[in-house]
Amino acid sequence: MTGRNTFVRSLHDLGLAAWSGGALMGAVGLNGSASSAKNPRERVALASEGWKRWAPVQVAALVAHGVGGAGLILGNKARLAGQPEGRANTIVKLALTGVAAGTTLYSGILGKKMAEHSGEPTDGTTEAGVSTSAELEALQRRQRVMQWVTPAVTAVLIVLAAQQGEQQRPAARWLARFAPHSR
Repeated sequence: MTGRNTFVRSLHDLGLAAWSGGALMGAVGLNGSASSAKNPRERVALASEGWKRWAPVQVAALVAHGVGGAGLILGNKARLAGQPEGRANTIVKLALTGVAAGTTLYSGILGKKMAEHSGEPTDGTTEAGVSTSAELEALQRRQRVMQWVTPAVTAVLIVLAAQQGEQQRPAARWLARFAPHSR
């Protein structure tokens, strides 16, 4: 690496931190606390309002992470060309970033559809009640799983980013010159 990439690395890391942390806090804090509303008819509405307020920050986090990631790839293209493990890490990160973006989008679509059922009584944000419609119950069942997928996938992205940082250490680059290359 010939120069520093502090700005794009910061965009990449801060975007991923906000994306991952926001998704996890939403699943644990927002959905969890909305589920404790005394009025069962307010539970979905409260969670939906919170997610609606978070959505612009979530989009900004995804954009920052994407721009930062693209900048890091461009800034490290020579290293990636000569370091197969760095290239493999980048390919896996790109694929998982696509998966996480897809799960984020799908979860948002489910949440928007759930919001259309605000006012229906539920046991929780993602738990149906005895009077919950079949349509809302189906949405809740899918959201109950999806709310954990994005935090899990973004956690893996954080680990892969840490691994990539280790691959950029001078010792790792120096040792890579002597590693046997498979053909």
